[in-house]
Order: sequence, then C-alpha cells, then structure tokens
Amino acid sequence: MVDHDLIIAKAGLVQKHINRIRSKGGKDMKSFLEDQDLQDIISFNLHTAIQNCIDIAAHIISEKGLGVPGSVSEMFYTLEENGFLSAETTEKMIKAVGLRNLLVHEYGKIDLKRVFKVIHEDIGDLNSFLKEIFKKLDIS
Repeated sequence: MVDHDLIIAKAGLVQKHINRIRSKGGKDMKSFLEDQDLQDIISFNLHTAIQNCIDIAAHIISEKGLGVPGSVSEMFYTLEENGFLSAETTEKMIKAVGLRNLLVHEYGKIDLKRVFKVIHEDIGDLNSFLKEIFKKLDIS
C-alpha cells in the first residue's frame, strides 16, 4: 500500500529545495557563473529535489507491485504506463534524471549555463510531477 504520509513528506522536501533554489537563483547568469558558492547551493538543492521525486517514484512502483525497472529513467516510464504520469511529464522527468546524474557523477563537466536555464525555466516540471502523482493517488 502506498504510504501517503511518505509521499507528502517527500513532496514537502521537493518544495523546500525548489524554494531554496528560487530564493538563491534570481541572479543574472553572469553573477551565477562567477559565484561558486551559489553554484554549489543551487546544484545541491536541484539534485536533492530531483532525488526526492525519484524516491517517490520508487516507493509507488514498489508498493503497487509494478515490476522492477532496469534504470531510474525506466521508473518514470513505468509510472506513465500505469496511468500515474502524462507522456509530457515523463519526458520532463527523464531530462531531470539526466541532469541529476550529471550533478552527482560528473560535477566537473556540468554545463552551468544549462543549470541556470533549468532553474529559471524548467524547475516547475518537478511540481507538475507532484501534481500528477497527488491526483492519481487522490492526495489533497
């Protein structure tokens, strides 16, 4: 059985990290590219927000007995196939997972301009994920 309290707690963490990104990410790109501390704060919070979405996906798949996805990306396809996510949100989450992988595994190769774009244009994708999950699970 999906633990709604766990989903709500993880969603709260996603929101906490998004809020932190928004509070720190308002600078222009030049300032962002010159400020290592700001880059670290944004990268950490972005990684952690995405990871909490991954944790939510893993919990639902496990508790609903939806199989064993072969990768993190496959988890979002599994949720889509089982009516939890739209195709559009699935693709956005796949991109988020790719960014998370870069943040975690290849920090020296991070395209900081891409990170800046994500925090200003795509951060709302995580909220879309949460809204669709909450709707499917009938969590208000």
